[in-house]
Amino acid sequence: MRFNKLDLNLLVVLNALLTERSISRAAAKIHLSQPATSNALARLRDYFGDELLVSSGRQLLLTSRAESLIEPVREVLMRIDSTIATQPEFDPALETRSFTLLASDFTTTILIPPLLESLFQAAPGVRIHMRSVTYQAGEMLEQGKADFLIAPSQFLSKNHPSSTLFEEEYVCVTWSRHTHVREQLTLNDYLSCGHVTLNLSAGQQGSAFDSWFIDSFDVKRRIEVTAPTMAALPALVIGTDRIATVHRRVAEQASTYLPVTIWEPPLKIPHLVQMLQWHKYKSNDPATTWMRERLTEVAERIWAYTS
Repeated sequence: MRFNKLDLNLLVVLNALLTERSISRAAAKIHLSQPATSNALARLRDYFGDELLVSSGRQLLLTSRAESLIEPVREVLMRIDSTIATQPEFDPALETRSFTLLASDFTTTILIPPLLESLFQAAPGVRIHMRSVTYQAGEMLEQGKADFLIAPSQFLSKNHPSSTLFEEEYVCVTWSRHTHVREQLTLNDYLSCGHVTLNLSAGQQGSAFDSWFIDSFDVKRRIEVTAPTMAALPALVIGTDRIATVHRRVAEQASTYLPVTIWEPPLKIPHLVQMLQWHKYKSNDPATTWMRERLTEVAERIWAYTS
């Protein structure tokens, strides 16, 4: 099919080339041979009157014209996918679609298991792929590489719709045989004890609590142990006089099998507001709408049960 003398099939190739910046990787992504992809690039160069990708050592660099085409081409393909290619109806019992969700380990631990249980009953053929929330999360959503992003509001894109999924409060956790925190956790206790905190790897989004704590107080916690996941923190205070500040659901889950005590924080910590975001062009996609409703339903059920 052609539009204004451009074979629209070439837009798929162009998008892959602009994203991968490699003929071989682009070919693999769209399931074409390398010669066919090279031929398509030649046709694109002829149409745009620009090299688009130029060699620089062992890599390909985008020309300024190619850079200017990234967003328009991606937007055109997303519009086509969300309006023309999308099925008008969604039957969960028969669907075999895959959904990619970007979420923290906390959300994966607390929300996803009951979601999977719900889906197993209503949509057994639906597949779920979990990915960590990184600084590239917004870009993955923008490029259509992820269907949903679950993150605090400050990490969301302003270009796409979102809704509140659930709120979570923070609590403190100590070993049940802590030597001097016995009847209550005071602010002096909190600041004098060593802390177990998150230590996110490169590319991961930072802790909303840590950012708030640093911005709100002139003092800093004495951090003695760090770990890559929120779910790991309660276990790491056992046998010590350290403290971990974690989400309440994480603490309550840990207290069912670990010798830990849960304390109300000696300072007022704002609740974590977890949001659900999806691409604006998928707002009317029946499958996306159905999955949004399932996520919201499960989150509301968990909140009602634990609040």
